[in-house]
Formats: sequence, structure tokens, C-alpha cells
Amino acid sequence: MNLTSIAAIYRFEMSRFFRTLLQSFLSPVLSTSLYFVVFGAAIGSRIEQVEGVSYGAFIVPGLVMLTVITQSISNAAFGIYFPKFIGTIYEHLSAPVHFLEILAGYVGAAATKTLFIGTVILVTATFFVDLQVAHPFAMLAFLLLTCLSFALFGFIIGIWAKSFEQLQLVPLLIVTPLVFLGGAFYSVEMLPPFWQTVTLFNPVLYLISGFRWAFFGMADVPVALSLGAVGLFFLLCLMVIWWIFRTGWRLRS
Repeated sequence: MNLTSIAAIYRFEMSRFFRTLLQSFLSPVLSTSLYFVVFGAAIGSRIEQVEGVSYGAFIVPGLVMLTVITQSISNAAFGIYFPKFIGTIYEHLSAPVHFLEILAGYVGAAATKTLFIGTVILVTATFFVDLQVAHPFAMLAFLLLTCLSFALFGFIIGIWAKSFEQLQLVPLLIVTPLVFLGGAFYSVEMLPPFWQTVTLFNPVLYLISGFRWAFFGMADVPVALSLGAVGLFFLLCLMVIWWIFRTGWRLRS
């Protein structure tokens, strides 16, 4: 494993993040504040508690997952798309660098950026609600796995995309609706039986449910199933990326 090549890619990606640090910091703070004003105040005044947890605190895990998933995809997708767009990707492909080292540099940087943003959201949430974490290590594990898994997914999207518009296509039209319909701001048990069954086919539900369990000890689906879903998605993305580098799909064209 060539740690020098991983560190070079990682530092380059992180330097771009630090150049826009103020924007990266203010955006999640403002978005989180708005969500709490709209959902916490407006809806929270009508729904005081969900399964014994105040509604303002209940939406925090879903709010974190919403931002973490979308930011992981966007950061990783843009990170690999830009060198492909300007042609510097060929320098990576021709250098004596293994694809896992390229992957570790780009995905590691994207996951680090997202972890920072997720932490900012959690800190911001404490100013609005009394937030306690029942299982801190499980919470951190779910957060890290989600950052890495969806950064891998974003890496795939960045290679697949042929334009900047396509970079936003999957996050906006597919991922964000799945998060909103995956119990981010409500419990699945609040739905009619038919829609509860439909929601179980939403893969994002398992992420949000496991993450919420880490906070409050309550979940819509078994925690082991949530961990299995995240692990399976992680391995699936790795297999797809291995195939992409093996065949050169969308890289050498």
C-alpha cells in the first residue's frame, strides 16, 4: 500500500474543502436551524412526543442522515468527476498507483468532509433540543459507515456522470426523496399498515432506524438488520468500483 499516493490525493481534496471552510460551516448550520424552526416549532407544537421522545429531538438523527448521505455523495462524486473532466484522471491511471489507493484518497477525503459537517449539525442541534446519546460508540459506527458507504456510491456516480447536471441527478431525484420517505421525520409506526410495508422496501429506512436507535434505544427495524444493510451496501459499492477500474468503464473513453 503506497501511503504517499493516498496522502497526496487526500491532502489535495481536503485543501479544496478548507478553501471554502466558511461556506461549508455556515451552510449546514443555517439548514439545520431552518429545519428546527419549520419541523421542530411548527410540527413539534402538534406532535409533542414520538414514542416517549420529544419531536424536536426525534428528528435529529434523520436530519443528520439526510445531510450526511447527500453530502457524502456530492463530495465524492465531484472529487472524482473533476479530474475526469479536465483529464488529470489519466495521470492517476498511468502512475504506479493501485486503484484502492486512488479510492482511499478520494473516498477518505469525502468521508472526512461529511463527518465534519455531520458533527456540526449535531452540535447545532444541541442549541435547540436536549440531546442525549444512549449508545455513543454505535452512533459513531453508524455515522462512519454511512459516510464511507455513500462516499463510495458518490464515487461511482462521479465516474458515471458525463456532465455536471448528471452529478446532481441521483442525489436530488432519488436519494433525497428516499431519505424523506425513510422515516427521517416520523416513525414508521405512525403510518397505515399498507404504507408501513411499502416503507420496509426503502433501504434508507434501515440507516435512519439504526442511527436513531443509537440515540434513543428505539428502532423501526432490528439493529442487526440495519448494520447488515449498511455492510452489504458498502461491499456492493466496492465490487462495482473494482469492476470499473478493471474494465476502464467511463475512465478510458
